[in-house]
Formats: sequence, structure tokens, C-alpha cells
Amino acid sequence: MTIYRGPGGTGSATSDSDTTEFQEFLVQSQAARDAALAAQAAAELAETNAETAETNAETAETNAETAATNAASSASAAASSASSASTSATNAASSASAASTSASNASSSASAAAASASAALTSENNAETAETNAAASASAAASSASTATTQASNAAASASAALASETASASSASSASSSASAASISASNAATSASNAASSATSAANSASAAAASATEAANTLASTVKLTGDQTIAGVKTFTSTISGSIDGNAATVTNGVVTTGSYSNPTWITSLDDGKVLPSMTGNSGKYLTTDGTNSTWATVDALPDQTGNAGEYLTTNGTVASWTPLNTDANTTTKGLYENNSIISANYSITAGNNAMSSGPITVNSGVTVTVPSGSRWVVL
Repeated sequence: MTIYRGPGGTGSATSDSDTTEFQEFLVQSQAARDAALAAQAAAELAETNAETAETNAETAETNAETAATNAASSASAAASSASSASTSATNAASSASAASTSASNASSSASAAAASASAALTSENNAETAETNAAASASAAASSASTATTQASNAAASASAALASETASASSASSASSSASAASISASNAATSASNAASSATSAANSASAAAASATEAANTLASTVKLTGDQTIAGVKTFTSTISGSIDGNAATVTNGVVTTGSYSNPTWITSLDDGKVLPSMTGNSGKYLTTDGTNSTWATVDALPDQTGNAGEYLTTNGTVASWTPLNTDANTTTKGLYENNSIISANYSITAGNNAMSSGPITVNSGVTVTVPSGSRWVVL
């Protein structure tokens, strides 16, 4: 059974009435459900981002500690390099002093050679020996001079190495300072990252809380909305301000302004009363008329009323074809224009002759079994 219910009780159960508000209600319900699912997904993503931010903060803090350790190691290495440079400089100074001593010794040897040569000139016998000694001394002096040159070169090289070590030490110290500064910046960045991670965690917690609230609200909204597809049980009273177009099964507790049905019912028990105007022609202005039909339509017709009955007791109704009237019944008539009287040959009902009157019948007459004809005392019934 298709039932249409709407304002005024009018419309067709299968018409395309305006359902914009109802459809908007359904679309809003679906949108609320989609928003709830999106909020829940956003909350899960925010929680994942918070965990990632916390991990990154811990990694940044570890990197800062590593950078600080490396900076300390660099500073220690710079101090060792500076110590080595100082040692190299001391060795270079010692080498220079040794070279100076060798040069002094070479000078003394040369002086001795000159003295030996002078002695050779004065001592002819000792000339060869003195000359040989002089040559040996000269060779030794040359070797000493060469050694002194080599030592001087080594001293210069040591001094250059010491300078290079000192420069390297300064560079190492500068690098150590830079590393320490970088470590400090990394530590500061780590602290900032940790703070940001804490903020992200707080934001994530807030987002998760908001998402949970949104999910709860979405669940509540979803529970109180009408699904676009599938079966659903809806409890409580639902009020629609626009016409509902479609088939609705079930029994309505109440219906405003009537019922529309496509069924055929001989005696519907669910109709307890019906206004006369719904099944009869309009009764306005038809007082005293009777209902008649031509086989298709019902109408009210004027009753051909009886003439006034006052003072017409015992009279019969007759008409001349236009006007009805009362006419006295002639009970004393003893003549007929037909030439004869007729009577039934069978008496099938009880009959009593009026007291003081006589009666006659043209026979034969049959009185049915159980039927009685009563003739009063002093009266006669003659059958001819």
C-alpha cells in the first residue's frame, strides 16, 4: 500500500513533489559522516607526525652530544699539535746551536791548518808529514764544513716544520673553536628541536583530543542521521517540513487531513467517520430534497410532496396528471361501470365480516386450511 502524507493531505503518492529540503537533510547527514571520517584520519596523521617529530628531536640531541664530543677531541688534538710544534721549535733551536758549534770548529780547524802549513815551511823534515797532516786537516775541515752546512739546512727545515706545525696547531685550534661553536649551535638546535618536538607532541595531543571529540560528534551525528542506502531503524518523532515523495510501508498512528490509498475496501475499519460532502453531492441549498441518480451521477431532486393531510382522514390520494389531491373513498358504491364484480375463489387469510353486515361471494369458494371466516351473530355470508 502506498500512502502519501503531506501538508493539507493533497498530492499524489507517485508524483515528483518537491523534496529539496529532505534531500539537503540527507546530503548534510552524509557530509557530516564524511567530515567525521576525515577528522579521524587527520588525528591519526597528526599523532604519527608527533611521534616522528619526537624521534627527530631525540636524533638531533644525540647528534649534538656527538658534535660536542668531537669538538672536545678536536681541542685536545689542537693542544697536542701545539705541544708538538713547541717541541719542534726547541729541537730546531738545538740544531741551529749545534750547526753554529760545528762552524766554529771548522774555523778553528782552518786556523790549525794554517799554523801547520807555516810550521811545514819552517820544518822541511816535517814538511811531508805536516803537509799530509794539513791535507787531512783540510779534508776534515771540509767534511766538518759540509756537515755544518747539512746541519744548518736541517735546522732550517726543522724551523720551517716547526712553523708549519705551529700554523697547523693554530688551524687546529681554530677548527676546534669552530667545532665547539658548531657543537654549541647544534646543542642549541637540539634544544630547539626538543622544544618543537614537545610543542608538536602537545599539538598532536590536542589534535588527537579534537579528533576524538570530532569522531564522537561524528558518531553521534551518524547515529542520528538518515542513511542514503541500506536498512536503518529510526526511533523517536521525526518532523518533515517538506513533502516526502516515495513509497512508505507500515501503519501511521495519526494522519493530518485525510488518507490517500490505492486499495479497494468494502468496509475499512480504519475509517471511523467521514464528512457527508466527501461521498454525497453538496447539500447546501438542497434542504427537503431526496437523493437520486441517473446511473452515473448522484443529485438532489425535489420531493413531490403530498397534499395537506389535515381534514382528509379516510381519503385516498389521486392525481389528474399534474396535481395530487385527496379524494373521499366511496364505501357505499353498489354499482360498477364494468358490468360485473370479481372476487378471488380462494380465501387464504382470516376474515371477519363487520358486525351488522352481510357478505356474498361468487362460488365455488375454497377456504385454505387453517384459515377462518368469521360471520358475526345476526349476519349472513352467501356463496352463489
